[in-house]
Amino acid sequence: MRSREIVLKLVGVCRTTKLLTQLHSLTIRTGLRYDTHLAAKLTELYFELLPVQTARKLFDEIPHPSVFTCNRVLQSFCRKKRYEQALSLFSPLFSFEKPDHFTLLFTLKACSALKWLNFGKAIHGLGKKHGNIHSNMFLGSGLIEMYSKCGNMDDALSIFEEYSNPDLVLWTTLVTGYEKNFKPDEALAVFTGMVMAHCIIPDPITLVTVVSACTQLLNLKAGKSVHALVFRMGYESPLPLSNALLNLYAKTGSTFYAGNLFRVMEEKDVISWSCMISCCAHNDAIDRAIRLFDEMIDKGVEPNSVSLISALQACEACCNLDKGRQIHEVALQNGLELDILVSTALIDMYMSCCSPWEAITVFDRMPSKDPVSWFALLCGCVQNGMANKSMQIFCDMIASDIQPDATVMVKILGACSELGVLQLTSCLHNYVIRGGFISNSFVGASLIDCYAKCGCLEEAIKVFESLTDKDVVVWSSMFAGYGIHGQARESIKLFHRMVTDSTVWPNKVTFLSILAACSHAGFVEEGIEFFNIMLNEYQLMPESKHYAIAVDLLGRTGELDKAMCLINQMPSQVGAHVWGALLGACRIHQNAEIGEVAARNLLQLDPDHAGYYILLSNMYADGGKWDDAAELRGSIKERELKKITGQSVVRL
Repeated sequence: MRSREIVLKLVGVCRTTKLLTQLHSLTIRTGLRYDTHLAAKLTELYFELLPVQTARKLFDEIPHPSVFTCNRVLQSFCRKKRYEQALSLFSPLFSFEKPDHFTLLFTLKACSALKWLNFGKAIHGLGKKHGNIHSNMFLGSGLIEMYSKCGNMDDALSIFEEYSNPDLVLWTTLVTGYEKNFKPDEALAVFTGMVMAHCIIPDPITLVTVVSACTQLLNLKAGKSVHALVFRMGYESPLPLSNALLNLYAKTGSTFYAGNLFRVMEEKDVISWSCMISCCAHNDAIDRAIRLFDEMIDKGVEPNSVSLISALQACEACCNLDKGRQIHEVALQNGLELDILVSTALIDMYMSCCSPWEAITVFDRMPSKDPVSWFALLCGCVQNGMANKSMQIFCDMIASDIQPDATVMVKILGACSELGVLQLTSCLHNYVIRGGFISNSFVGASLIDCYAKCGCLEEAIKVFESLTDKDVVVWSSMFAGYGIHGQARESIKLFHRMVTDSTVWPNKVTFLSILAACSHAGFVEEGIEFFNIMLNEYQLMPESKHYAIAVDLLGRTGELDKAMCLINQMPSQVGAHVWGALLGACRIHQNAEIGEVAARNLLQLDPDHAGYYILLSNMYADGGKWDDAAELRGSIKERELKKITGQSVVRL
């Protein structure tokens, strides 16, 4: 007896594998290896200090382990997340011992983690057979959790309803089940019944789940009610609950409430900071988001991927390249640069800040790339006018077995239209058909645009006619295609076909395409008529581009006063292209007075555009104002401005 007490004391202080093996040998020599309590203690130590397989071997050597010992082993398996091994132990145990509630509880935990519904149902049936399972609320909570995690909320509710007087744990488990299964309405309904009908006082764990349900619904009103309940109950909001409320306010765009809560939080962790930075970054408080990130770093809080991504998105929104590079450095220092989400955010930031080669460097450094990172790189190159590089990336992406989506196909067709390579367009057309993208209206419209810009109007027409579902995007693209080729008459015919033979209603883009076609072909009267139809018949408010074409059309007929009157009636700020159209018309019709008005406004809006200086200079020269013309030419040389020469994009 004395030796047993000594061994038990030694087991209690054992912390090394060497001492453990010596104690195991001692129990064998002293005949204590069959002592149930001692065997359980040794087995538990084996699980803590040695590999699971070794510990399991020791357990298997026990001739008749007690339920207590088996429960310890099950608990150890679950603690180490070896759930399959835990369930493999259950059947041998049941062959010689009757399981108790703890056995069932640990086994249900393993079933929940693995989402093994059938095994869980078997445990449920076993619990009914061997004991009054409905007298144990912890076991009931385990059953509800198991059914919830397996996505079977009907059975979870049935279990809950079998308890006549459920406690807080049981209520919370049911609420959590609905929330985790993306049924937030049901979660809030159960919570309301718990508080209002059954007068159960929720704890912070319950409230975190309820706030998460409000966040799923983007229900700010309900979330604020829960926040008020926290105050009324006099809770010192624990950090997880405060973070859940911050997340709610961030997702609902409530920067005011988020800021108030954040200021009064005595304790803040990286999740708190990340929620607040994200809230500001996505709700037009860009500068504040960047300041918060800097403050977080100054306070010694180590950033996580969420805070880095939100800060990078803020830099992307305001095109702050220098700050974006600083955040990139922080990501490097914290070993997060190669996190796939952070890397993708860096690519987006560099592309939006017109620094594509830095984005490409980040992409090349990524150890693994997902479709989102490929798409970010490709779309960024298109956005930065790198058409050739975009095509190379597209080919590399396909070679890496990354399949593009419709958005990527639209982007790559846009890049192809910039290159003007007809053969490449044909190849992409075949890929669109094979990939099943041809039914997508945006892809179809991009393909029409691509063929038209490559000089092959016939193929553009074939694509248009082959599309069975033509929406306003497709029709508008075909109008623009005719306009590019100077076939305004065909564009007008197509417009009448659209309004008479289809249910498609023209929009502003439609009229912009028609007006551009009329402008290119010199159809002045028709263009003015379409402008009036847009305004009066379809009651569409023209935008700056529509006004620019209308001014150009009026200017061609010499009606400069009408053009000036139209500009004065514009409800929004007059853009440079509107004044440019007027200045061009003044040059043709030798109207220096209105031309100078247009020129003054142009040079205020775009002082570095050499073409405007040259146009005004030529107008002065035509009117014999040689000194004024020379002064403008001198300004061009002094400012080192250069006029961009026109060029054809079409290549076969």
